[in-house]
Amino acid sequence: MARIGFLGLGNMGGPMARNLLKAGHSLKVFDLSAAAVEKATSAGATAAAKPADAARDVDVIVTMLPAGAHVRSVYLGDDGLIATAAKGTLMIDCSTIDVATAREVIAAATAAGHGMIDAPVSGGVGGAEAGTLTFMVGGADEAFERAKPFLEAMGKNIVHAGGAGNGQAAKICNNMLLGISMIGTCEAFALAEKLGLDHQKLFDISAKASGQCWSLTTYCPVPGPVPTSPANRDYQPGFAVSMMLKDLRLAQEAAAKAGASTPLGAEAAALYEAYENAGHGGADFSGIIRMLRGNAE
Repeated sequence: MARIGFLGLGNMGGPMARNLLKAGHSLKVFDLSAAAVEKATSAGATAAAKPADAARDVDVIVTMLPAGAHVRSVYLGDDGLIATAAKGTLMIDCSTIDVATAREVIAAATAAGHGMIDAPVSGGVGGAEAGTLTFMVGGADEAFERAKPFLEAMGKNIVHAGGAGNGQAAKICNNMLLGISMIGTCEAFALAEKLGLDHQKLFDISAKASGQCWSLTTYCPVPGPVPTSPANRDYQPGFAVSMMLKDLRLAQEAAAKAGASTPLGAEAAALYEAYENAGHGGADFSGIIRMLRGNAE
């Protein structure tokens, strides 16, 4: 079993860390939230006083941080994880960040003699708790193979997307598609309501017709047809609006740098920004149907 330093114990990172503990690994953890650290230590982890301490005397480092700026801050610099960790330490960054930062940090880690991958996740808090996350991985083949057993302790689907940063590329492309498809699904249900078509009838038809998509059949944005969807619990997340907007903005930044045309991605970002600005950043992203109906309450 491995010694792991784990940084970032939020809604996603906390359950991920606990699944590594359940797999028999020993963890040193760090988070700015004392409550999050206490929850991890009560499950068997040891607390680290600062990020660098989590990188000492470990075989693997896992990070789950909010944004690229946090990843740079934690990994780079004289007191960063790269400089502190023993040569050859495996580094796994599960944060969802911009592609450029992922590639910059992995290059720095590689130059220092470490193996590193970017491995953003899909599956939400429920997937993190159940250990069924999908990991989209970028990095060298050797680093991917070393990381795979640890990813398998936290997830069900592990996909190597290619070189450094390609995990992030896959994540933002996937979530741009998700954001667009959810808005389309919500618009279809909102129109059906105006036309007097029952939710279940539309679901039964579209679920087996050309409108079929994950946003409809797994995460239906109206109560009833899919009992496990957030629509059945007043749009408690799930996957929060603020997180979807973050990913859509990352996709737009990447599209601008790459010279790619993503007009629907841009419109999706604008709509989710409007919904967040209306005070719903913490709601599930499928709740945008309320705004599309003209009622964001």
